[in-house]
Amino acid sequence: MNWIEAIILGFVQGLTEFLPISSSAHLRIVGEFLPGAEDPGAAFTAITQLGTETAVVVFFWKDIVRIVAAWFGALRGTVPRDDPDARMGWLVIIGSVPIVVLGLLFQDQIESSFRSMWIVATMLIVFGLILAVADAVGRQTRDLKSLTYRHGILYGLAQALALIPGVSRSGGTITAGLLMGYTREAAARYSFLLAIPAVFGSGVFQLVKSFDETGPYGLGETALATVVAFLVGFAIIGWFLRYVTTRGYGLFVWYRILLGLALYVLLGLGVISA
Repeated sequence: MNWIEAIILGFVQGLTEFLPISSSAHLRIVGEFLPGAEDPGAAFTAITQLGTETAVVVFFWKDIVRIVAAWFGALRGTVPRDDPDARMGWLVIIGSVPIVVLGLLFQDQIESSFRSMWIVATMLIVFGLILAVADAVGRQTRDLKSLTYRHGILYGLAQALALIPGVSRSGGTITAGLLMGYTREAAARYSFLLAIPAVFGSGVFQLVKSFDETGPYGLGETALATVVAFLVGFAIIGWFLRYVTTRGYGLFVWYRILLGLALYVLLGLGVISA
C-alpha cells in the first residue's frame, strides 16, 4: 500500500509545486486521507521536490546554461558586469539567502509545529487573499531585464515564507513580483529559477538525513514519488506559464480560499486531526 500512496503523493507534488496553491500543504492534507492517515513529513516533501525542480532545470535548461555562463564570464571579466544574464545569476544567489538562513534557524518548527493543519488552512486563505490583491493592483509593466538587487532580496524574503506549509513557494514569490510591478509571466519565471538552489539544497540535506531517520515512507517509495513528481511537474510548467499570461490568478485564489475553509470545517468536526 505504501508504494501506491507514494505514487499518489508524487502525483500531488508534481501537480501542485508550480501552482500558487502550496504543494507542501497538499501533501500534508492528502496524507490525512490515505489509509495510514499520517503526515508524509517535511523530509518526504523536500526530497520529492527534487523531482519537480529537476523538471524546472530540464524545462529552462537553455536559460540556465546562458545565465551560468554569463555569471562565470562576469567573474572572469570576459562578460560585462551589467550583463542581464550575469546579473540574474547574482540575483538568484542573493534571493536564495533568506530561505537558507531562516530554514536553518527554524528547522525544528518547520518539521513540527508549522505543519499544524490549522496553520495550513489559515495560510491558504490569508495568502490567497494577498495574491488576489496583488493580481488586481499590480502594474505588470516590468520584465525580468528590469529586475533590481533590492527586488531580488524582496523576492527572496517572499520565498522564505514558503517554509510554512500553505503559503506556497511560487505563490509567495509571484505575489511579491506582482506587487513590485512585474508581469505575471515574469514573476512566475523568476519564481521557478529562484527556487532551484534552495529546493535542491533542502532536498539533498533531507536525503542525507533520511539514511539515518526513517519516516512513514522508505527511500525506495520516496524515490518513486520523486520520479512521478518530475514527470507530472514537467507537464505542468508550460501549461501554467501559458495560463497565467492570459487569465491571471483568480482560479487559484478561489481554490485556496475554498480549500482553507473546507479544512476549517473538517478540523472542527474532527474528521481530520491537526
